[in-house]
Amino acid sequence: IVYFMVKLLWGNLYCNQGCYMKKIFSFLLVIISICSLLLYGCSSNEQNSRQSEKLSIVTSIFPYYDFARNIVGDKADVKLLLSPGNEPHHYEPSPSDIVAIEECDIFIYNGGESDEWVENVLDSLENKNITVLKMTDYVSLLNEKNPDHTDGDEADEHIWTSVRNAEQLVKKISDVVMEKDNKNKSEYENNTNQYLLSLDELDKEFTDVVNNKKRDTVVFGDRFPFLYFMTDYGLNYECAFPGCSSETEPSLEVVTRLIDYVRDNNIPVVFHLEMSNGKIAQLIGDDTGAEILQFSSCHNITKDEFNNGEDYISVMKQNCSALKEALS
Repeated sequence: IVYFMVKLLWGNLYCNQGCYMKKIFSFLLVIISICSLLLYGCSSNEQNSRQSEKLSIVTSIFPYYDFARNIVGDKADVKLLLSPGNEPHHYEPSPSDIVAIEECDIFIYNGGESDEWVENVLDSLENKNITVLKMTDYVSLLNEKNPDHTDGDEADEHIWTSVRNAEQLVKKISDVVMEKDNKNKSEYENNTNQYLLSLDELDKEFTDVVNNKKRDTVVFGDRFPFLYFMTDYGLNYECAFPGCSSETEPSLEVVTRLIDYVRDNNIPVVFHLEMSNGKIAQLIGDDTGAEILQFSSCHNITKDEFNNGEDYISVMKQNCSALKEALS
């Protein structure tokens, strides 16, 4: 509007003052431009200030990122440190990741072997107002088991693979979010209740599959991060490695045992993990004729899955379909 007013004024004066008025007009345009930039800067700063007022949540792995974003909707910012497609057991934080933790309001991590880096980072932070949630503190832990089903020395860290654990963890995150940002409490409560209904429905789907099973044992030609899941539904399992094993190749004895088990018990499906090469499962399948299917721990998802909107519930529903085939 100011530009057109000056232009109109220029049109009236140009005929009387000529070039002299051109200089004045140029000067006015410069003043207008400066004012516009100042106004834009103020607007931009105000916008950034409003954005910074949002609750900031940083999570170490995908399940907690997904839980948090379902709770907060667009009322808070949620950042995932572990990029989709990356292997979670070898993650190391970048300088920008550490800055994100330093500046957030709530930091959510799992605990356990995969998160050993966290304690050192937290000790180095200057911001002591961060609320830190170590999720393994909020459920009952089970000891990792070896392929011979003997208990290991360490607690299994893959607590989120249990849908029932997931419900407890969602409630804990929700409580903390509402405490930190009370003004949006009603929306957080509503989102949480809706998400808990979805998790409850997922649990019922798994329960229905298990109640109609023809066998009660599943076979993993891979690592086995599903102790909590199997415990929920009373299922047995055979596997090549325990959950966080650093081994990459099983012994010949283990492979032979799995092949014999699959053949002797007419096991229709052998599972491999997400983002695994699946070589062991394929070897067993080639020798026995069993179908090879993926069963995801949801520790992380691929870039394509992330871009296509896959989430904890959709991936677990895929697991439910795979489990139904394995138990048929």
